[in-house]
Amino acid sequence: MVQPDGLYVVMGLLDADSIAFAIGREIRRWGGRVLFTVQNERMKRLFFDRGDQLTPEEKAALAIEFCDVTQEAEVRALFDKLGPVAGVVHSIAFANPKTCLGEDLFTSVVDDLKTAFHISCASLATVAHYARPHMPQGGALVALSFESRKAFPYYNWMGVNKAALEALVRALARQYGHQLVRVNAISAGPLTTKAAKAIPHYAHLARTWRKLSPLPWDPLEDKLAVAHAAAFLLGPYADKITGQVLYVDGGASIVGGSLLPQERPHGVDEIATLVEQGLPLSPG
Repeated sequence: MVQPDGLYVVMGLLDADSIAFAIGREIRRWGGRVLFTVQNERMKRLFFDRGDQLTPEEKAALAIEFCDVTQEAEVRALFDKLGPVAGVVHSIAFANPKTCLGEDLFTSVVDDLKTAFHISCASLATVAHYARPHMPQGGALVALSFESRKAFPYYNWMGVNKAALEALVRALARQYGHQLVRVNAISAGPLTTKAAKAIPHYAHLARTWRKLSPLPWDPLEDKLAVAHAAAFLLGPYADKITGQVLYVDGGASIVGGSLLPQERPHGVDEIATLVEQGLPLSPG
């Protein structure tokens, strides 16, 4: 699926539950080399180092660099260290949950809105700008999005930023296509991560997917489905696909209204209940 021995930069690692980690693990499974990035040393110490899902040996085996995507000098320095790069994953988003998410669309918090836009959207253009010279034979960028054509309660300004991100994906695909660099996004269903838990009323999204998704959607286990899609978009089988948003959401994006009772997948009620209660969905 990916280029064997090719170097892939996976940006946005938080811990072993993160989407970035699932994608990096899938890339390695297909023979690619992975360099993860974390915002800074403090974030790594708080979240990744304290996690207990990986052994100390497994953690030590990972290649990790620090990069704050709001600091252009750090993005430049990151890629200046590298040789040829086969692909980049942008799994980065942030919005202050107190001002950008929740019940109201606050308009007075301009600094928070700018920060959310910078991190969640504009940083992809910065990454593309400095990654492209390291893709002399072409390459691929993949960004992580969420259904932006619909307005979900509580998601508010992050929904706006995801819509902007998808527009930026199209703009970058046009800009870099003649240099054989492809830019795409994956719109995933709700996935349980530490970052997602900061979204007010996150469990509401699990209930929404129970009503919308024709295929069973597991907010924990289906990180693997997203990782599969990322590996495909990064690899040669997607060499003529660019500027697209690939929906990996159990089909929720194509459903009008709610599923009828006989259309609901078996087991989905139990999954949603576990998510709402904050219980594990699988052993370990």
